[in-house]
Amino acid sequence: MSGVKRSESPHKIDLDPVHWAQATVDVLGKALTRLWGRDVMLYVGGVSFWIMLAVFPLLVIAVGLYGILSTPEQVAAQAEILARMLPADARSLFQDELERLSHAPDGALSTQSFIALIVGTYAAHRGFKALLAGLSFIHDEENQRGFVGFNIMALIVLIAAIVLMGLVSVLFLSLRVMASAWDLKPLAGASWLYNEWIWTSIGLTLAMTLIYRFAMSREPVAWRASAAGGAGAAVLGLCASWLSAFYVEQVAHLGATYGSVATVVVFLIWLSWNVNALFFGGALATEMEIALQTRTIKPVLKRRNKASH
Repeated sequence: MSGVKRSESPHKIDLDPVHWAQATVDVLGKALTRLWGRDVMLYVGGVSFWIMLAVFPLLVIAVGLYGILSTPEQVAAQAEILARMLPADARSLFQDELERLSHAPDGALSTQSFIALIVGTYAAHRGFKALLAGLSFIHDEENQRGFVGFNIMALIVLIAAIVLMGLVSVLFLSLRVMASAWDLKPLAGASWLYNEWIWTSIGLTLAMTLIYRFAMSREPVAWRASAAGGAGAAVLGLCASWLSAFYVEQVAHLGATYGSVATVVVFLIWLSWNVNALFFGGALATEMEIALQTRTIKPVLKRRNKASH
């Protein structure tokens, strides 16, 4: 028996790849188990419904604001770029609506924007309430926020999400405009700067990390767990977009079954799969936090047991 005594510091890093592989599989398995419940499906349906209701009013607001700084042709061009993330059938729904809004008279668009602001804000607030309620359920939150606190938190998250989406979109579009208008070679050579998937991943990772950290629970979730959940939600969300597009375009021919409403059905499928990705990120952050706490507590308990003997 070797006389060398291992350090039992809780901060010691285990570099064994087998250990990390087993720990990763264990955390992912527990996260999927936490997500795979009947009640979570109800939250997915609620979030999907309210977001579906909020999308088109928010499009009216976005086109109204974007139209102040650009022409209808630029609006249509940017709509084509952003719509690539949707399945082909759902993409046409957005393109047609954005095309119509971009050529609407300014007076009519202003009136629509005012009405859309009320409808869109109400629906989006309800959608974020359903999202936070589902994340709280997944997190097994016992000391939940009261009615007023919960509604205020949902409103704060909604406003923060809109601001973050606006900042990421402005930065993305500004880089494209700068590269094309001023012929900036560094920007022209970096093709990843023009990739909407990358910018969506960055924005989604940041947004969901902050939501998991501050809004999923009364007590802030650990940064490492929140960041892991945010990255997991972003990756799974992109995979869900690709898989839903493949499913509705190559596997299930929904037009033969649903006829004229197939476009809406396709969009709901895409939306529900992405909402599931967000909830999986919450489950992953929860299990990651539990694993980190267990890894810290076990050595401390071991030392206490040895000291007591």
